[in-house]
Amino acid sequence: MNQNIKIIAISSITGAVVGSLIFASFNLFGEKSENELIKEFYDIENAVHISPHGLRGKMDKGDQSYILVDLRSQEEYEKEHIIGAVNIPAYKDKNTPAYEEKERIINSFKLLSGDKDVIVYCYSMPCMTGRKIGKLLADNGIYVKHLGIGWNEWRYFWNLWNHEHELKLTKPEEYIFSGKEPGIPKIRELPSPCGKGELSC
Repeated sequence: MNQNIKIIAISSITGAVVGSLIFASFNLFGEKSENELIKEFYDIENAVHISPHGLRGKMDKGDQSYILVDLRSQEEYEKEHIIGAVNIPAYKDKNTPAYEEKERIINSFKLLSGDKDVIVYCYSMPCMTGRKIGKLLADNGIYVKHLGIGWNEWRYFWNLWNHEHELKLTKPEEYIFSGKEPGIPKIRELPSPCGKGELSC
């Protein structure tokens, strides 16, 4: 009888230990918890997305720690672009993607300064061009960030993403440039809703 109790006790302890190990390995290598997924989402969002407020603030201060890249066609870029942006077209013309020109796109990004954040933008927030080019580059060891809005929101929906008190102090035309050259943002003193530090824009 005592022998049976010992066997049952040892079996129970062994089963509990093995079960715990299986459960732990499932959590380590299997599905992530909801909280882990939420944390991962915000880690990715903060690593990839650049706030338009933050970018505009950098422009106003003359910050040169970034390179802004317009992915639209050369024709569209020369008509108007965000001031300071260079053009690496992911479109042959306004209607024709140039995604098959992978070597040209990759090599163009390789020529950009390696010690600066590279920020890409395309047509609009839902536009997939920036995401597709970002993945192509990441697959080739080049990592770029993504402006949280696109050309359309920057140019035509200034009121959408600027704070109300900023609308009287800023105009989209002041942050737009035409021609083959990037243009140079004007340094200006403007109040910012972004604040400073870890939780800034």
